[in-house]
Amino acid sequence: MNKKLNIAIIGQKFMGRAHSNGWKQAQNFFNLNAEPVLKVACGRNETELKKFADRWGWSEISSDWKSVIERDDIDIVDIATPTHLHHEMVIHAAKHGKHIFCEKPFALNLAEAESMLEAVNSSNTVNYLNHNYRRCPAIVLAKKMISEGKLGTIYHLRSTYQQDWLADPNTPMGWQLDSKLSGGGPHIDLGSHCIDLAHLLIGEISSIGCLQAHFVNERKTNDNRTQKVDVDDASIMSVEFTNGAVGSFECTRYASGRKNRNQFEINGSEGSLVFDLEKMNELDYFSNNDNSSEQGFRKIIVTDPSHQYASNWWPPGHIIGYEHTFVHAVADFINAVVGNQTIHPNFQDGVNCMRVLDAANLSARSGQRVNI
Repeated sequence: MNKKLNIAIIGQKFMGRAHSNGWKQAQNFFNLNAEPVLKVACGRNETELKKFADRWGWSEISSDWKSVIERDDIDIVDIATPTHLHHEMVIHAAKHGKHIFCEKPFALNLAEAESMLEAVNSSNTVNYLNHNYRRCPAIVLAKKMISEGKLGTIYHLRSTYQQDWLADPNTPMGWQLDSKLSGGGPHIDLGSHCIDLAHLLIGEISSIGCLQAHFVNERKTNDNRTQKVDVDDASIMSVEFTNGAVGSFECTRYASGRKNRNQFEINGSEGSLVFDLEKMNELDYFSNNDNSSEQGFRKIIVTDPSHQYASNWWPPGHIIGYEHTFVHAVADFINAVVGNQTIHPNFQDGVNCMRVLDAANLSARSGQRVNI
């Protein structure tokens, strides 16, 4: 492997760590067409940035992300920052012809998303939006089974993304609760994952109705000020798909006891599938074609070499975790860059997702169902 691709990452917190692990591990487990080189880490706090870079193996640090993007020796820009920073960084990276690996949620709103898509389309570079759950082996298997007709005609999707880190009203204010920085609450942050998986597994959405709830209107900041919470605390959506299926989505950070439950059930004329991220190596499958006296949900442990990505890791039954989805994304992205190929989900998928979420916001404000 002679070809090298130099990477600059912007962001050093949760997603910076998750992305860095992906870049480091991909070549150890996957056959890559180029070597990812961890060149520059960008962030605001230079003391913490130096610790981050040393821990994860980034060669250089910088607090000036614009000048780093403009460097001729940078091939890939990894945007692992809060949502409100994505737009400016994507536009600048596209202008300078960089391949872009961008964390979700994609943008604050549809207008931003569309301008980001226009920018990368003009740059003729590879762009990727990191809805990483698409790369769980169980999700890949679910898509394969649906495409093969194992569920028949799809009738229902019931999707929920539940967390509980805001259930305590004394939890302090964070950027996720400020609409100027996040674009919305769980409706955007968690709902974008739900909608992306729905697009992948079921198809396009034609209409939507949305109810958004507000439970705690203000919270204390870390310096003991009081700040208004101006995002949704929970979002419940009902949708119609263009293929005739119907669906529901519940997204909340107030579900006590649920740490990161991204769960869906799909029902069709021939069977059903159930997935839960907290049990991400499992897929439950019910077939109407089984002998009636033996029918029931069967648990598929998605760790066999026949399952996509699984053969690159451990023997069957030796499960993988959340961090592995980032490794899968990096491996696919590197090979897409070298081959100048389209990878999904990309910025077009991000626009499609944001269009649904924006329509749902309109529905919540108006109390009316919205066609998409």
